[in-house]
Amino acid sequence: MIRAKRVYEEYSSDDGTRVLVERLWPRGFTRERLHADSWLREIAPTAELRTWYAHDVVKWPEFMTRYITQLDTQPDLVESLLEIARRGPLTLLYAAKDTEHNSALVLLNYLKGQLKAR
Repeated sequence: MIRAKRVYEEYSSDDGTRVLVERLWPRGFTRERLHADSWLREIAPTAELRTWYAHDVVKWPEFMTRYITQLDTQPDLVESLLEIARRGPLTLLYAAKDTEHNSALVLLNYLKGQLKAR
């Protein structure tokens, strides 16, 4: 099972392996408070893509397309997350305020699609 969770939500042992999938470390969080097993910043949208998107929901469809294109070029990183998900629960941690339009949700759906395809 793969899910996405804001870093501000309470830690749960049911989260399984918790991976921070943000390019920037969440402000105000220590490693202990975050309870992240790893930080895979390279899988987050590039700085250029983040800057272009700037949380403008009007750009959301194009952002998703561009981010998926980026993910397609990172098979090793994607496979590392899929391997974790095959072993047990995987929680993708993100800090974005918008819980409906953020890169972790794109990544979540991408990973689920990859699992179904294999």
